[in-house]
Amino acid sequence: MIKDIKAVLFDESMIKNRVQEISNELSHRFADKNPVLICILRGAVTFLSDLMRNMPIPLEIDFMSISSYGDSTVSSGIVQIRKDINISIKGRHVIIVEDIVDSGLSLNYLKEYLSNHESASITTCVFLDKPKAHKVDVKIDFIGFEIEIEFVVGYGLDFSEKYRNLPYIGILKEEVYKEL
Repeated sequence: MIKDIKAVLFDESMIKNRVQEISNELSHRFADKNPVLICILRGAVTFLSDLMRNMPIPLEIDFMSISSYGDSTVSSGIVQIRKDINISIKGRHVIIVEDIVDSGLSLNYLKEYLSNHESASITTCVFLDKPKAHKVDVKIDFIGFEIEIEFVVGYGLDFSEKYRNLPYIGILKEEVYKEL
């Protein structure tokens, strides 16, 4: 897998430090609120795991699975819910934990969808943001790192279900994903 990586953008140490900073901020903001962290599967699992291990406050977690990519490297813009949340979030403070924002369409969809469940608040926590790729205005409350428009993998992010287990964020060589 390493041979398929053009460059490492964020190494393990950089990721650990940034996740700790975000965890501290979230813990302070939600100290007495028992938030629900909703992890967007599958890419955000690693981020969620590190976040919650560093949050010494009462919290709950749940999971959603959506799709707007398939095996493509470009979002279709059409969001499909593949797995919905299992717990009631009515009156609860929700933190959406997402791996990456490209177009912003999926995150806006999720915010609207979860708002319809009568939550007390919706906060967005995104590991990577590509602001130059946004197709809509999207408000993100917590951002791990901003990146340029490049195809990245690692730390939960994949290409065709590979590379999720890399402990860093790397830029995938174009020839790898252009082969499909």
